[in-house]
Amino acid sequence: MGRERVGRLKAGVQVEAEPVAGSFVQERPSRRIFRDETLLVLGLSLGASGVSALISFVGSVTKPGGLKDQAATLNASAAPGRPWLDLAWQLFGITTALIPVALVAHFLMREGKSLRTLGFDRTRPWPDLGRGAAIAAVIGSTGIAFYLAARGLGFNLTVVPEALPGVWWKYPVLILSAVQNAVLEEVIVVGYLLRRLGQLGWTPGSALVASAVLRGSYHLYQGIGGFVGNMAMGVVFVYLYRRWGRVGPLVVAHSLLDIGAFVGYALLAGRVGWLPTA
Repeated sequence: MGRERVGRLKAGVQVEAEPVAGSFVQERPSRRIFRDETLLVLGLSLGASGVSALISFVGSVTKPGGLKDQAATLNASAAPGRPWLDLAWQLFGITTALIPVALVAHFLMREGKSLRTLGFDRTRPWPDLGRGAAIAAVIGSTGIAFYLAARGLGFNLTVVPEALPGVWWKYPVLILSAVQNAVLEEVIVVGYLLRRLGQLGWTPGSALVASAVLRGSYHLYQGIGGFVGNMAMGVVFVYLYRRWGRVGPLVVAHSLLDIGAFVGYALLAGRVGWLPTA
């Protein structure tokens, strides 16, 4: 029988046997480790996207012409005229974009936790779906109106949600892209970031502002309207996360919003007069 770490009484004194070879004592990471890992996660994901969006925005505002005369294209072809190669690049991009989520899961596991700690699991599918659909219905209609107004006032670029070729995999890829965006953003910007900032001693109000500003920052490539609109959405999502303790409904809501934007644009662009196109 192997040696176990058990207490035993010897000469009236409680002592412990040595730990089993190869075992380790789990310790809570220090504040410095929490800080460094948070910066690494953001540097590999949405923090880097925020810097990229800022550079893109500076390029747009310094370019001759108004913002609404310029376009921000999402889900573009990666290999025009070569559909199978294009599909491979699309799936590669979607898959690798989720690596920071796997990194977050690894860091949580080190604490003896998991993504379930953030409410990202399948334990409550129907409440998550119902709440997510309700959020998407409210934010979706408001978001479209805000985007059209911001573009009309010259605060936003023309957003082109998709520019993929008309091939058989177009709509499945758009749906996968929407779900990937939702998982990446809600797990990291809401669940993980709020948890880490709380462990670092940030106040709830400061953490809310940080999460909302981060969400707005990586949408800045769309213009001021994209920044302000997504920052407001970030405030709402943080409030709902704290109320429910789950990112599941937020992932559902975000997925539905992006599916509506991507697929809706593909179906309606050029067919309705109110939808701006590049």
